Amino acid sequence: MLKKEFMPATAEKLTHPQTPLQLLLFVDERPSSSEQLQQLRHYLEDLKTEYPLEFEVVDVGAQPYLAEHFKLVATPALIKIHPPPRHVLAGSNLVAQLQEWWARWKHDALETPKLQPDAQDSLGNQPLIASINNFAELIQLTEEIFQLKQENEELQRLLQFKDRIIAMLAHDLRNPLTAASIALETLETNYNPNNGQISRLTPALTAHLIKQARVQTRNIERLIADILQAGKGKTATLRIHPQKLNLENLCLDILNSMKPVFEAKMQQVITDIPKDLPYVYADTERVRQVLVNLLDNAIKYTPEEGTIEISILHRTSQKVQVSVSDNGPGIPEDSREHIFEDRFRLQRDEAKEGYGIGLSLCQRIIQAHYGRIWVDSTPGQGSCFNFTLPVYRQS
Repeated sequence: MLKKEFMPATAEKLTHPQTPLQLLLFVDERPSSSEQLQQLRHYLEDLKTEYPLEFEVVDVGAQPYLAEHFKLVATPALIKIHPPPRHVLAGSNLVAQLQEWWARWKHDALETPKLQPDAQDSLGNQPLIASINNFAELIQLTEEIFQLKQENEELQRLLQFKDRIIAMLAHDLRNPLTAASIALETLETNYNPNNGQISRLTPALTAHLIKQARVQTRNIERLIADILQAGKGKTATLRIHPQKLNLENLCLDILNSMKPVFEAKMQQVITDIPKDLPYVYADTERVRQVLVNLLDNAIKYTPEEGTIEISILHRTSQKVQVSVSDNGPGIPEDSREHIFEDRFRLQRDEAKEGYGIGLSLCQRIIQAHYGRIWVDSTPGQGSCFNFTLPVYRQS
């Protein structure tokens, strides 16, 4: 706490209209600071007969926010906070410096009108404080308000991040929901309630549809878990659990699950996946999200009877590149740098969903794998989305 040492002048002089000189002395726990404090006290005892003083001692260890406010780099330091201008004396010879500046300080005080509660400070933007103790409290409140503003800004950033993640994951729920619905509807359509059997479907196809519904249901469950995690999370880091991954099998599994959607638009799917492709070190479900998002966008923008291609290339000893191409309308050149930004929309797509929410999540996932994602596009001829993943290295 501040140690207030009000040093008035004589009773007769208290009636004059001048405001007291307001002084702060910043000290620490060193013995030399204590010595300086005693010397200043004795000297100020003599000066107080000339002019009223308000003198307070500040322990920088107990109230560091005050030292930070005054931008002090050393202690002990004596500060005249009123009347303006503010003046700082620092060093081991404070008494000598005070002797030099006292006449100037007293002159400034005599020229300054008596401090009124509603007086404006030298910047004209807030009332002056009639006592040093109130001044210190104001600084502390200002510091606390500043910290609260910082905390509020951080909370706003976290809330915005959660909103983005929740929106992106909710967007991704549509893909497994569509696949699971198609599988269940196919089973339901071919179910004969009279004999309790599924007609017109081979046992193998029936088993495949049941497996497909089960797999997609698990994907939905995982996405819901991700949404709940994003709602509780405090950072922008996505959870990644990399492992040895056969990228060819994953791609073929995804293409097989999306086959009904391709067929609905009579789109041709071409694959170029080498048989000697190395394993990658990646999170299976996160990579599935990326591939499904890119294929989903390709389906939307590729016209009926159009062509979609997925290819994988072992580019270097450390990276594998995956490419998903379509022959849709392409992306304008001035939009390619922004296509992966959160909630970015091409002007032509403002009325519908498409390249935007999903691509932002794709970028987060690939960057979490220390990979890169980008797009090559020619307006009117189509787009090719590319991303890289690290090659699995056996330890």
